[in-house]
Amino acid sequence: MLWLSGFSVAIAFVFTPGIVSGALKDGECEVCVSFLGRFYQSLKDDDVKFTSDDIEKALVKTCKDTKGKENRLCYYIGATSDAATKIINEVSKPLSSHIPVSKICEKLKKKDSQICELKYDKQVDLSSVDLKKLKVKDLKKILEEWGESCKGCVEKSDFIRKINELMPKYAPSAAKARTDL
Repeated sequence: MLWLSGFSVAIAFVFTPGIVSGALKDGECEVCVSFLGRFYQSLKDDDVKFTSDDIEKALVKTCKDTKGKENRLCYYIGATSDAATKIINEVSKPLSSHIPVSKICEKLKKKDSQICELKYDKQVDLSSVDLKKLKVKDLKKILEEWGESCKGCVEKSDFIRKINELMPKYAPSAAKARTDL
């Protein structure tokens, strides 16, 4: 009887898709899939030769300008100068054969699970958010995304003032939609 229940579990694993195959679920590896998808499209748009060497060079060049989570992805695959490991060929070879990006990320997940743990930060809707209710950390993050800093800012109100000053430049539609300016 015990043998029969163990056999039933084994059959369930064989016929249940996704458990054995390791396929990505919706939203999994979002940074990897998004970044490599845009990178692949840029290669096609720029008529780059689809050889491993050319793709590696283009990837390293692209990764020099990345920030945040995408820079962390570049670090994990070894496309940054300070990377400890180098598995960039796990990206360039499949891309040279036009393997789908989701399959590449699925394979990278097996090499380094941290790659699929990267998630984009939730974007703040500047047109409707009450800046006074945000944490200073979140206010700093908004400025950082814009490539700005707030030298001499001590109080939360200093950061809010700086964001309100810069909003027409970096988020003009949000600035127009706000009524509290």
